[in-house]
Amino acid sequence: MLVTVAFTVLSVAFFVPMIWMVLSSFKTNAEIFAGPFSLPTALDFGRWAEAWQVGGIGGYALNSVLVTAVSVLLILVLGSAAAFAFSRYVFPGRGTLMGLLGLGLLLPIQSYFIAQSRMFTELGLGDTRWALIVPYTAMGLPLAVYLLKVYLDALPGELFDAARVDGAGDLRIYLQIAVPLLKPGIATVAVFSALSCWNEFLLALLYIQDDGLKTIPAGLLAFSSRYVTDYGLLFSALSIITLPMIVIYLVFNRQVVAGITAGSLK
Repeated sequence: MLVTVAFTVLSVAFFVPMIWMVLSSFKTNAEIFAGPFSLPTALDFGRWAEAWQVGGIGGYALNSVLVTAVSVLLILVLGSAAAFAFSRYVFPGRGTLMGLLGLGLLLPIQSYFIAQSRMFTELGLGDTRWALIVPYTAMGLPLAVYLLKVYLDALPGELFDAARVDGAGDLRIYLQIAVPLLKPGIATVAVFSALSCWNEFLLALLYIQDDGLKTIPAGLLAFSSRYVTDYGLLFSALSIITLPMIVIYLVFNRQVVAGITAGSLK
């Protein structure tokens, strides 16, 4: 009973601000200040269209899609391959490498930002999409490797041994046995990684100066100036970029839950 109440309160704490944001997107600044918690007088989606056109959300959204898609793809390919190697093979330095991946889960981005920024400058990656794709991939790999490794560890080793006896090589075992069995875990990693890449703000703000390459989180600054902010348009833009990610999570919710819980069962 207490657990149900706690989750209910937590859900309300998360969803009420989101609902308020969507409702406020249909109001003008004057209406928001006059009655911040009142219902809008009309559901005029013209405000959303205005936010899309005036703020250039389309270009920012395209950049976010490209960066997120490439980053998630790299995370899934590299993460699943590394998880397979860590789970099924014993090699020198295995524990050390797992420990380094563990640091990736613990260290805040601020701890290595300066070194990373200098590295990108020397490699000529500054102000390019790769300046976001590379760190997004690196930040997503530790969780992907650990989650997929736990899932692979729960699978019977006889399955892989039988394939090897039948003459299957490492690549074939990985592609035809491990990857299909990892689908729930891969779906979980994909959703979490996509949400993380889509919403990342700090690196997108610091590494990208070209307005034509900015992603949505950094591009939203265009809706706010030093002296005035059009909150109606800002909430409209936030609604446009937030709702699709919520829909994606709801669609893949079953796969996400299965991916998280499957590795806990032996």
